[in-house]
Amino acid sequence: MPFNSIFSWMMKKRIHQIDLFRKNPHQVQQELFGYLIRAGATTTYGAINDFKMVGCYDDYRKNIPLQTYEDAKMWIERSMQGEKSLLWPNKTNWFAKSSGTTSRSKILPVTKESLEGCHYKGGKDLLAMYYDNHENRKLYNGKHLIVGGSTEINELSSDSYFGDLSAIIVKNLPWYIEARRTPSKEITLMTDWQEKMQKMAESTIEENVVILAGVPSWTMVLANKVLEISGKKNLKEVWPNLELFMHGGVSFEPYREQFKKLIPDPNMNYVQTYNASEGFFGIQDEVDSDEMLLMLDYGIYYEFIPMNQYEGVNSKQVINIEEVELDVNYALVITTNAGLWRYILGDTIKFTNTLPYRFKITGRVNSFVNCFGEEVIVENSDLAVARASSKTNAQIKEYTVAPIFMEGKEKGAHEWAIEFINAPDNLDEFSKTLDEELQKLNSDYEAKRSHNMILDAPVINVVNTGTFDAWLNSQGKLGGQNKIPRLSNSRDLLEQILEVSNVE
Repeated sequence: MPFNSIFSWMMKKRIHQIDLFRKNPHQVQQELFGYLIRAGATTTYGAINDFKMVGCYDDYRKNIPLQTYEDAKMWIERSMQGEKSLLWPNKTNWFAKSSGTTSRSKILPVTKESLEGCHYKGGKDLLAMYYDNHENRKLYNGKHLIVGGSTEINELSSDSYFGDLSAIIVKNLPWYIEARRTPSKEITLMTDWQEKMQKMAESTIEENVVILAGVPSWTMVLANKVLEISGKKNLKEVWPNLELFMHGGVSFEPYREQFKKLIPDPNMNYVQTYNASEGFFGIQDEVDSDEMLLMLDYGIYYEFIPMNQYEGVNSKQVINIEEVELDVNYALVITTNAGLWRYILGDTIKFTNTLPYRFKITGRVNSFVNCFGEEVIVENSDLAVARASSKTNAQIKEYTVAPIFMEGKEKGAHEWAIEFINAPDNLDEFSKTLDEELQKLNSDYEAKRSHNMILDAPVINVVNTGTFDAWLNSQGKLGGQNKIPRLSNSRDLLEQILEVSNVE
């Protein structure tokens, strides 16, 4: 069977549909809004909130409350117990355990509509846009190695289950995708990550891997294990036809130079995605830009809260996509075909283009340092780290930042805990460069650092190798897309990280 020809035809057909929402974004979102409200009106949640009286977005904005996970939790738990049509029509059989950045995991509904019309659609669209940007590719000839955050599937009842989203996806993959995926399901779904990395490396070294997909940090762990076992110098010596790395979960900037060394091929392609247990939201659709296209026909209706007016569920100004402006930091609010209604996701983005709608992830609503009016966000710190690493020949695995509070006549500062893969030759030079780059990126930080009036120079702690993984393991969150909160107004996480490092 000419799989590549069929695959290419399917991809080109989808590009025409993507072009539709690129050119008519407001119409596509309006039609989707109507579909979601009609579906929601048949649910218990819709009846309680009188969805039948919602005729337009203004009605929805005025009368339906914003929600966080804590607000939705009771409804989700009842759905897990088997109650039907609570948040979405009929019974929900799958629930995803979200990695998140907090100590407590969230359990989120995954309906048939969201699995097929959002999560799977995102993966197919990524390849569709890749084929559109790179003609005459034959990715179906090789294997696709997915470094997912998979754990076992847990049975709630005879037909209801929960587990990591990646495990749910692997369990339900269409045959034509499963045929190209590596390694086996038995290895992919292993829970012991050390053993899993070993077996993944051993079982894929002889495969013709053309695509890698996963979180950059864990993909690097796998890559280094492959090189260790094979004795090769780089991944192109192991997989000569490797041409694409699809990454998401965290910013790629701190890892970009490291991957260039792992894959020293100028023709290697990197494509960023924005997906979570709650939905699949964005895909990098242009070759020379790391901006992502907001995917508008995935069963998700989008709203936005300007961060300078953000008050959680009490936020007064909430807008839809027709009202957004460029270069404004927004908290993302979603209504989805998984039954999440006006749900505050917790991520922040800013738009770089509005026709079509392209954006960048800027951080989390609670992931920033702003104890002194400096308003440093993850986008700032990630880029400053990448630039400082490049200029001082360092490689960073992970970091987190917290404030040193003013006390008496002492000034404040930012304190960093950094785990290096390759430490800089001169840590003082790295620290100085990091500070300078952060000032270039953030004028508020620059003002507070001016003449050391409010903020002193950053304090850098180099922690032991394995510290961040040890902390994740202590929280029961080692593996997959679990993330370290990089910025915080509290010192709690930083002090825990330093304690773990000292213990080791």
